[in-house]
Amino acid sequence: MPNRTLLIAGNWKMNNNVAEAAKLADELAQALPEVPAGVEVLVCPPTIDITTVHDRIQAAPIALGAQNVYWEAKGAFTGESSCDMLKSAGCTYCIIGHSERRDYFHETDESLEVREAGTYVEHVVNQVKAGLAGLEITCPKQVVVAYEPIWAIGTGKTATAEDAQEVCGAIRETLKEMFGEELANGIRVLYGGSAKPGNIAELVAKPDVDGALVGGASLKAADFASMVVKAGE
Repeated sequence: MPNRTLLIAGNWKMNNNVAEAAKLADELAQALPEVPAGVEVLVCPPTIDITTVHDRIQAAPIALGAQNVYWEAKGAFTGESSCDMLKSAGCTYCIIGHSERRDYFHETDESLEVREAGTYVEHVVNQVKAGLAGLEITCPKQVVVAYEPIWAIGTGKTATAEDAQEVCGAIRETLKEMFGEELANGIRVLYGGSAKPGNIAELVAKPDVDGALVGGASLKAADFASMVVKAGE
């Protein structure tokens, strides 16, 4: 199996004002003065908190990302941020096409109905193809794909590590079709959806799960730091 660096990414979503973000960033920097070999750590705070968090984690081995970005370089796009703006604030990653933006803001689309119809793998594969169509990748580290089974959120249904591997493995095969085996084997595929300290080791033990996009657990420094450590064990 290719030796891909695991990525534990925290998506803070719409949580933490500036003072709260500073406190959490300080706690994370203290909890993670170093990270296990073979593991990378990323936090994605709300846009208003990016500069504050950047200043707090500079000395820690924690990368900074944004939660959304607009494709134009500049212009009359009220409320949006460009790639250059985010880069100038210290971001090296950005979440694009999160399931909540697809659902709440109609950026287009897996539901429980899709899951129960048995077409969820095909559905996700088609999303990957549409989302990455026309993209030129020269280095596998330029892209990270995160799979989140929204059919398992608030439905009482539980996704297992085997569920995660099934879809992440299908995503890997799709990436091979699109970009060739060498590049695809280097692209990291993350699992998102109730990832926490209790299941992270089982998840990353799967051959095509290269880490996690963490929601609620990323808002507690001790839990998030524990996930990083357990992923590297």
